[in-house]
Amino acid sequence: MLSNEALVLALPKGRILREVMPLVREAGIEPEPVFDDPNSRLLKFSTNLPELSIIRVRSFDVATFVAFGAAHFGVAGNDVLMEFDYPEIYAPVDLGIGRCRLSVAAPKAMVVGDDPSRWSHIRIATKYPGITKRHFASRGVQAETIKLNGAMELAPNLGLCRRIVDLVSTGQTLKDNGLVEIETIAEVTSRFVVNRAALKTRPVEVGGWVDCFREIADAA
Repeated sequence: MLSNEALVLALPKGRILREVMPLVREAGIEPEPVFDDPNSRLLKFSTNLPELSIIRVRSFDVATFVAFGAAHFGVAGNDVLMEFDYPEIYAPVDLGIGRCRLSVAAPKAMVVGDDPSRWSHIRIATKYPGITKRHFASRGVQAETIKLNGAMELAPNLGLCRRIVDLVSTGQTLKDNGLVEIETIAEVTSRFVVNRAALKTRPVEVGGWVDCFREIADAA
């Protein structure tokens, strides 16, 4: 990470991108026109600021790009931050967008009469094996995790496991697939995150963007 290289902002694809772009534009950052083209396969974009470019990657990858210094700062959900727990990442600003929760869910019929206090070993399908294992280990429960990146709700119905840990917004997808929430592990929002080394070596530039996004979040 060179001290004179252009700054790189990592943004997540999908729903969070739609929510974060008004904040990015309020901060005075305008990406090149092709950024808004749904048919574009570009991943890196110039902006109206010569010293700043944007990369658009999967939400889980934002944390990795920032942690390893390929991006100087970015936007990531605290679910991603909890899963990877990178010490190289500093998350100073809660942007208050992308609100949802990370929950444990199971088939509605199974929940009746189920006593979580008697669990000793469970099998769970999830995109978050690290969070899941730590959560249940804190209660003395051994969690065997099956890593899935999507269609989590199918796992109990097809006999892969009896429970899942997944992000829940309205809960409608769970309901449509015969599942109900058992408990909430964490409330989730998106954070403005920075690489600690970048903040230390370029405090004026990187720190300035931290202050900018903090002011925008506080005013929202």
